[in-house]
Amino acid sequence: MDVVFVTAEADPFVKTGGLGELGGLLPAFLHKQGTDVRVIMPKYSAIAEHFRRDFEHLAHFYVSVAWRKQYCGLDEMVYQGVHYYFIDNEYYFSRPSIYGEYDDAERFAFFSRAALESLIHIPGFKPDIIHCNDWHTALIPLMLKEFYSQEPLYYPIKTVFTIHDLKNQGVFPKEVLSDIVGLGSEHFTADSLEFYGGVNFMKAALLYADRITTISPTYAQEIQCPYCGENLDGLLRKRSGCLMGILNGIDYQVQVYKKYKDPYLVKPYNNFTFAKEKNKKQLQSTFGLPIRGDRAVLGMVSLLVDQKGLDLLAHVVDEILAQDVQMVILGTGEHRYEKILKDFASKYPEKLAVRLECSDKLAHAVYAGADLLLMPSRIEPCGISQMIALRYGTIPIVRETGGLKDTIIPYNEVTGTGNGFSFVNYNAHELLFEVQHALRIYHEDKQAWDNLCHNALASDFSWERSANAYIEIYKSLIFYNARMDYLVYLLKIGRSSRELRESIQGAREQGLWNPIANLSREASGKIEPPLTAFGS
Repeated sequence: MDVVFVTAEADPFVKTGGLGELGGLLPAFLHKQGTDVRVIMPKYSAIAEHFRRDFEHLAHFYVSVAWRKQYCGLDEMVYQGVHYYFIDNEYYFSRPSIYGEYDDAERFAFFSRAALESLIHIPGFKPDIIHCNDWHTALIPLMLKEFYSQEPLYYPIKTVFTIHDLKNQGVFPKEVLSDIVGLGSEHFTADSLEFYGGVNFMKAALLYADRITTISPTYAQEIQCPYCGENLDGLLRKRSGCLMGILNGIDYQVQVYKKYKDPYLVKPYNNFTFAKEKNKKQLQSTFGLPIRGDRAVLGMVSLLVDQKGLDLLAHVVDEILAQDVQMVILGTGEHRYEKILKDFASKYPEKLAVRLECSDKLAHAVYAGADLLLMPSRIEPCGISQMIALRYGTIPIVRETGGLKDTIIPYNEVTGTGNGFSFVNYNAHELLFEVQHALRIYHEDKQAWDNLCHNALASDFSWERSANAYIEIYKSLIFYNARMDYLVYLLKIGRSSRELRESIQGAREQGLWNPIANLSREASGKIEPPLTAFGS
């Protein structure tokens, strides 16, 4: 099984967030599971020189960007067994920023077309699947159909599209459709790429990809509703049969996630009780709080924005800090929240400490030293902080949304099951209630708290499970191709309607009926009657 993974970023070359993390980890775990996966990404000037020195130039060619012909170089590097290919064009990718440039539509339309063109230049490799990610590569399923459907290398290829954050869709002025993408006005309709007067790149993938995934099962359900659907919920409901969620994971072999060897910690987690005590004292000292072993420490590592629940927290900080508790907050974000939190820190200097910065070292100090981790997000497609915290027996308090709902099981005091605390509605006082609930158990029921910490430490969110789920999707699409080849063969040799019915029934049982009717009609040409005459 041969897979091309196309992404705007991939760790360790370039990473700005969760997309880059998945772009580095998922291909590595697919490779470990025996999949021949090749990664294609832009050759940004931000890629470190020690990587660039190992790039090998593979080919160069020209790529159509509507009426333009733009140079494209193709460089290759093998990293941890995975082949990475870098699309080289200094005009587009030698920029001070990865995103947010005035011509992002042109940059990533070029990248999408270049990724498809580059497949011709990779020797001895014929992909079965192209796996696209977020709006930056969302044009690929449409381009594959519009520009390459008659090409033998491309015709059998199936596409998977993963939504990492539906909020960022790549919406541009309508002129982009013809002047950048190179498509006609027939695609500027509500049923195609038109979106409130503009052109929506992500919509292309939602319409034309063979399978759509999100980074958690609950998020896949939520985006089909108006609250989380970002005005695409109707389209996502129409394509619900091709949509599923696969939870992201953690690579427990990475040094900073090895709790027994974490280089950022004052005391690795060889002995939970002792390590928690030492790292908690170090956290209090680092953040300038009184060293109090008898107080629970609430931690938060987050962007300071509405989506992460900062508006809820701001409403109940006074009530939370009225408890026997300390709180540490690490992150940057909207100026108003930075100011609000600094004001609260001045008001409660012995109970609240805020560091307005991004630091892996400080983040791990919070994950390992805090007793509880706050994640009251309004929307959280997956989330990774809660998974990291569980590694150190730090108990998450989350709102039940997206990946937070899929990873955190509310603690049941009767059965002793669960690994955290959660609340349902986006309400500040529900957050406050769960904080108070958690603190009551922490202070009053040591046996229950120890059991809760044990459950947290036993939680497993490894990437092997996620990679296997993607492999099953790839296999289903390859099986579909094999079934289609057989149906086309039966049509060409004029087999009976009974044999076609039996083949179609087999496709139905595999959940492949819907696309087969349309594609078989295309393959049949002038053959009558159409396949729908054999059943629907």
